Parts: sequence; structure tokens; C-alpha cells
Amino acid sequence: MKHLLTVLFAVLGLTVQAQQQQPKVTSILEVLDIETGERTVVKEFPYLIEAPNWTRDGNWLIFNSGGLIYKMDVQGKGDARLINTAYVTACNNDHVLSADGKSLAVSSSPSRNNYVSHVYTLPLEGGVPKLITSYGPSYLHGWSHDGKRLVYCASRDGEYDVYTIAADGSEEEIRLTTTKGLDDGPEYTPDDRYIWFNSVRTGLMQVWRMKSDGSEQTQMTFDEDLNSWFPHVSPDGKWIIYIAYHKGDLEPGEHLANKNVELRLMPVAGGTPKTLVKLFGGQGTINVNSWAPDSRHLAFVSYRLE
Repeated sequence: MKHLLTVLFAVLGLTVQAQQQQPKVTSILEVLDIETGERTVVKEFPYLIEAPNWTRDGNWLIFNSGGLIYKMDVQGKGDARLINTAYVTACNNDHVLSADGKSLAVSSSPSRNNYVSHVYTLPLEGGVPKLITSYGPSYLHGWSHDGKRLVYCASRDGEYDVYTIAADGSEEEIRLTTTKGLDDGPEYTPDDRYIWFNSVRTGLMQVWRMKSDGSEQTQMTFDEDLNSWFPHVSPDGKWIIYIAYHKGDLEPGEHLANKNVELRLMPVAGGTPKTLVKLFGGQGTINVNSWAPDSRHLAFVSYRLE
């Protein structure tokens, strides 16, 4: 018994020590002017926040923290306000807004004890969520501008691909990519003709584009020393912003937190991307579309470890 107690106390001691060694994170919610390169801090939070969406009226930034969804005045006035998601309290950083600005779609586990993510929709002002996906894990990234379809990354039989489904959940999901390897981050263009996504199929993670029915899958970035993730289309349909990790900092199929990353801009027609910002971040920085309605400003989160 004494030996067992000694082992138990040792394990508990290691657990406490590990918890004490976890770095404290400060999340910095920022806005970037893509024309001037100016960065403006909206607010700093002494805890983890992730993945801002910009509301269609330009007044609020939506983000997740601790499994819940909040909104923050874009000028940084006041405190963050909780959006009521009822029983859905394990939201992750894959959430989007409808084009009409009335609805919110979130990815969340059914409970904090069940880690399989599903997609739900609810009114933007809060309310009872509606389950859309029957299978998981499913991670939402896009909502068509006509309001009819959602597009998401999902694992089925151990393979992560891009899927689409009716936004009201009335139809079975449709698989759009079948290439072996991770396909992630799908998002509709404003005219709903194309879906941008990222794929590891060529070795490094690269940005790709396809028609909304899954045809004509076309590689759009060709970086040899970067892994490129989460392409986001500007509201005017002219620009793509994405986040890039340095080759060797992680595996091509990983998008980790606490890395030196870059936010890169390219025209939707393709061409040579340019780096707008270098920052400490990664997971949580721009997982979802965070363009302002004016297509000039972009919200993102950088981090500082204490």
C-alpha cells in the first residue's frame, strides 16, 4: 500500500507540475489594413481566444473561447459579450456567419465529454442550435452566399475530405474531394462558383481551388518552404488571405498553436503571394473568414506566452 501511495503521489506531483509549467497565454485581437500594413490592437485578453469573424454590419467581431462564442465591439469598447448557444458549449474555432448576417453556424462537440465535432446553426443573436451534420467529426468552414449550403472538412473512415450539405440539414452530405491526404479549410467565393481549400496532396500543404461541385481541382500556391492553410476570400471577390507555417516547424498536415507564421495575400486569379504580417500564432489566428465588409481590413489573433 505504501508503494502504491508513493506512486500515486508521484503521479499527482507530476500532473500538478505539468499544469504549473503550462505557459500562460495572452490573446491579442488585432485588425490589419491590407493597403497600409497598419496593425491596430482591438483588445488583449489574458486567456485564449480564437478565430474572429467580422459581422456584416462591420460593428462586431465574433470569436470562440472556452467552448463558448462571444462578440466584441470592433473598436474595443466594453467587454466581450456572450452569445447564447444553449446546450452547445464545446464550440471550437470553426464557425462562420451567413451572408445575410442573421445566422451563425458553429462546430462543436455534443458535450465536453464527447470530442467528436458536429455542425450546428442558430440565430446570430443567440438561441437554440439546430444539428446539421449526422456524422462526425465535421469542422465547418464556409456558408454559400445564397444561404443554401454549408461546406466543411470531415473525417469519414479515417480520411479527411471536403464535404457539402444543405444548410437546413434536409439532405445527405456530398463528398467533394477524394484524393488521399488531408483536405481542409473549404470556403465559397462570393458568387458561389468556386470553393477554395487547402490540401496536402502534393507533399506540403498548399492552397487549392475547385468549382463548387468539386470539379476542376486546381493548385493555386506553389511555395517550396511554407505550408499554406485556410484561404479566405475577400467580400469583393478579389483577394485571398491565408496563413503560412515555415517548413520544418511542423508536419505538413498540422496547424499548431504557438508558431512563427505569416499572413499572405494573393489575387484570386493566382500569382505571386506577398507576406503582409509576420506574427506568433497559428492555430486560432485566422481559422475562419475574418475579412471586414470593406475588403480592406482583416481581423486576426496573435499570441504572447508569459
